[in-house]
Amino acid sequence: MGSLSIWHWIVVIAVVLLLFGRGKISDLMGDVAQGIKAFKKGMQDDDKTAAEKPAEPVKTIDHNATPAPTAARTDVGSKAV
Repeated sequence: MGSLSIWHWIVVIAVVLLLFGRGKISDLMGDVAQGIKAFKKGMQDDDKTAAEKPAEPVKTIDHNATPAPTAARTDVGSKAV
């Protein structure tokens, strides 16, 4: 009772074809195919640029090193009122 029979699917497909028409559906499928091709091409380009780019050296932080000296901050223009 919960599943749809073949007749339900035929009616649904007929309604979809009547609403959208055969030309719009084929155009939509063509657009989807172009999107998939563009996505695959982008993924291949991504892999090529990653392979060509040299690996950057790993940057580490030495927590035991002394910090670099900083300039002393002076508030020249401010006066307490």
